[in-house]
Amino acid sequence: MNESTPLVRARALVKEHGDGESWVRAVDAVDLDVPEGQTVAVMGPSGCGKSTLLQLLGGLERPTSGEVRLAGRRTDALSERALARLRRRSVGFVFQAFHLVDELSAAENVELPALLAGRSRRAARRRADALLEQVGLADRARHLPAELSGGQRQRVAIARALANEPQVVLADEPTGNLDSAATLDVLRIFADLRATGQTLIVVTHDERVAATADRLISMRDGMFVDDTLLAGTGAGRLGGLIGLES
Repeated sequence: MNESTPLVRARALVKEHGDGESWVRAVDAVDLDVPEGQTVAVMGPSGCGKSTLLQLLGGLERPTSGEVRLAGRRTDALSERALARLRRRSVGFVFQAFHLVDELSAAENVELPALLAGRSRRAARRRADALLEQVGLADRARHLPAELSGGQRQRVAIARALANEPQVVLADEPTGNLDSAATLDVLRIFADLRATGQTLIVVTHDERVAATADRLISMRDGMFVDDTLLAGTGAGRLGGLIGLES
């Protein structure tokens, strides 16, 4: 990809839902450029369009109008099959509700995206083991989700999102269901990912999550009302809030 081309780009992005009295414009003519390696936090009141924006950027929803590009490739114009293939290979998703497969162990959940993308079982298992080590859950690799705490399940979900070395990770309220201690574990992982140059777009209500970012976007009524580059390092700002070393 050309260095001057944003990894993620949206132009005049609109998403409308419903009709008549139930009609709503959830995303309203949004323009967005996210360079490779940037961590972006998107904040705003409930119902302002944050989650819908994330779904549009990741190809989980189709826009009403406008366009989305990933690494220069227009994703909103792809067929469903091509879009699914792109999502598997290039986008990692982290959700508030974890969305783990209950019948699979932590390691098997992390392996799943790699297997769906065509990797061998041996390669998928090596990658899963390395990622679970990275998020501090190597000793829980064979446990089912029901045997894990909420924070541990979210760390498994983050490892799963990284399984195929995605170009961008999209996280929707990743700490929304977690207690304070589990939230700090997730924040440390995000700070580490930022330090490695992973591109992240995180929707959140939590100022501590926003503190890990390079850039803060505020949304209201489907539109961007502020877009600010944050001074200093994410680890330094996070350290000021939760006691991490800067």
